[in-house]
Amino acid sequence: MTVRTTVVVGATAVALATGLAAPAMAAGSDTHAATRQAVRAAVQDGVPGVTLTARDGRSTWSTTAGTGNLRTHAPRKADDRYRVGSITKTFVSTVLLQLEAEGRLSLDDTVEKWLPGVVRGNGHDGSRITLRQLLNHTSGIFNYTADETFGRTYFLKDGFFKHRYDTQSPGQLVAVAMAHKPDFAPGTSWNYSNTNYVLAGMVIQKVTGRSYGAEIRQRIIDPLHLRATSVPGTRVTVPKPSSRAYSKLAETATGPTYDVTELNPSLASSAGEMISDSADLDRFYSALLRGRLLPPKQLKEMKTTVPVEGVPDAGYGLALLDRKLSCGVHVWGHNGGIHGSSSVAVTTADGRHSLAFNFNGDWSGDADAVVEAEFCGE
Repeated sequence: MTVRTTVVVGATAVALATGLAAPAMAAGSDTHAATRQAVRAAVQDGVPGVTLTARDGRSTWSTTAGTGNLRTHAPRKADDRYRVGSITKTFVSTVLLQLEAEGRLSLDDTVEKWLPGVVRGNGHDGSRITLRQLLNHTSGIFNYTADETFGRTYFLKDGFFKHRYDTQSPGQLVAVAMAHKPDFAPGTSWNYSNTNYVLAGMVIQKVTGRSYGAEIRQRIIDPLHLRATSVPGTRVTVPKPSSRAYSKLAETATGPTYDVTELNPSLASSAGEMISDSADLDRFYSALLRGRLLPPKQLKEMKTTVPVEGVPDAGYGLALLDRKLSCGVHVWGHNGGIHGSSSVAVTTADGRHSLAFNFNGDWSGDADAVVEAEFCGE
């Protein structure tokens, strides 16, 4: 799945001088041969390392390939924690939909109602944008990570190493977007904008009086016992067990590789700051699609999609992407990218068969091939 995520810094293949570690395989994993091959191919394509866990019914299977640390050559581990980037959006959307189910807000409410004066300037008008349009990316609000100065400051080498520990408030991120004109009039088109979900997190705080992270912990992380999942705020490290994360910090996929593991994730805020592991993501998306987190009405709203420009056989709901694979299987989920980390988490419509994996590099590897292999491979 190739929806734009929190950080986009180049996407062509490049080979790294890394060894291919033997994958960790559970007993009876022969049915996952295609998935193992796709994971190995990603490493051969230049991804430093991959960790993956699939769950089908009561059966759980994991595999790893490549390295988790280019300096020590330590392998990736099945229980690695990693930055999940825009997968955070599905957690945020779930909380907003729970609040709707409780009668505390409506998705038809305007942004202006909850955040007066915040979405204003250069043609932006929060009184014309609904919460639903934030969640399905039809608001037209400019994507703050597409701002050239922001990109140079946080995504390219010189800026990143100078500013990697900076703290950004949600208001500062939205202000970057407000300095630009909207992409289109609300509801007239679709464009992925991280600003939408920074605003969604701000709405959660306004409605509940608590941070979006606190609401996610209380409503999702604790009830589902997601012990590897966290909302780090401004914490710059990734809890162990974890691997290192690598980036080119350039607009091309060539050149030196840099360790970007440590950073202040407030630059992603509620659009993409969370940390998890593959088993937790499988559990979350399975529970979501099985109706354990939302009443039927709200789950139906979440699964009501709009077309995604540039992604065939796909529709985007409320932070839930529906993708029809080559074999006809539909998977629901999200992908996520942030410095040095590219992740995918999907499940079938019944929540029975789930897959989550992470590349610890952000410039190469075919994530679609891994999804196709797991759900369509023989």
